[in-house]
Amino acid sequence: MKMSIPTLLIALLLAPLAAPRAAETKAAAGHEVKRLLHDVPLPLLAAPSFTAPLDASFSVAKGRWTPLDGVLGVLDLPEEKHIPVLHHKVGLADAVIEVEFLLDGPGSFLVGCDSDKHVGRVVVTTTGLSIAEDSVKPSHTIANLPVSVKTGEWHHLRVEWKADQMAASLDGHELRAKHSFLATPKSRSWLAAGKSVKVRNLKISGQRTPAKA
Repeated sequence: MKMSIPTLLIALLLAPLAAPRAAETKAAAGHEVKRLLHDVPLPLLAAPSFTAPLDASFSVAKGRWTPLDGVLGVLDLPEEKHIPVLHHKVGLADAVIEVEFLLDGPGSFLVGCDSDKHVGRVVVTTTGLSIAEDSVKPSHTIANLPVSVKTGEWHHLRVEWKADQMAASLDGHELRAKHSFLATPKSRSWLAAGKSVKVRNLKISGQRTPAKA
């Protein structure tokens, strides 16, 4: 079917406007995770490819964390008597941490933050999502959401904190919590995992904790 010149010109003029809409539709179809606590994007600080060794901003505290072909393999070392922990040595006053993880079997996956001690954490198990604060030992769970997390499948987790609030989205299931201890100035963030876990597509964004006067 031939198109008249005026119709063709209109189509060409409208094409740039249609492109963003197509991109938005594609993002929606991919279940784009909405922001939880922050109205605007935060500066991206780390997005390791996991095709090469981790840079100096990361340090392994416990377990074995092995990057290979875009996936970070996590293995528990029983002799350490502690679940695997990976530190990101940048304190974030405001943070957004996005990551995909796969549980190879029954276990857990955690994202948290510290000062000179633990401050707060998001905990994922095969039966639920929770948020805890660490002003006491053991950690004090302040929000909980029952949800089934299948092993052997990839899951998307987004964790945010801001002032005295922490929030998480797990495959679109949202949870929020507020506690005064969560406002403690942070010196680092961390990932932790139980037993055998795989990690990919990690992105850490945020505003750095102000330096002490």
